[in-house]
Amino acid sequence: MNDLGGPFFIIGLLFLLVILSLCLFGIRRFQLRRALGTVDASICLADNRWRMGVCRYQDKDLEWFRLLSLSPRPRYTFRRSGLEVLGRRAPSELERPLVQPESVIVMLRCQEQEFKMAMKFDAYAGLSSWLEAGPVVGVGTWR
Repeated sequence: MNDLGGPFFIIGLLFLLVILSLCLFGIRRFQLRRALGTVDASICLADNRWRMGVCRYQDKDLEWFRLLSLSPRPRYTFRRSGLEVLGRRAPSELERPLVQPESVIVMLRCQEQEFKMAMKFDAYAGLSSWLEAGPVVGVGTWR
């Protein structure tokens, strides 16, 4: 009878760890979405792999957080002064299952690095407004 106690204890402990990690993911997601200036946005860098995440607008930066991470720090930070919208388009047939439904693909450039973000159209409108509302380069306190 004692032989079964060890495996059940280990399985129960693993189950508790899984539940705890899911709760931590949920808390982190709630904390990110609670802040003003956050939108759901997938990112695709030079490797052409889409990653799900959350963007947050700051005064001088656009921060992107991975969705499936417990880190409180952003994975990528883009300077507002160096960020440029190159255009937008509808997702291709290959991209459609990899991004959110009803999203647009926004092509961006930041300091000679080009990348794509997939977001809802109203989030794209917010991004372009945020970029246009910033101070003019050379005037004010950009850098």
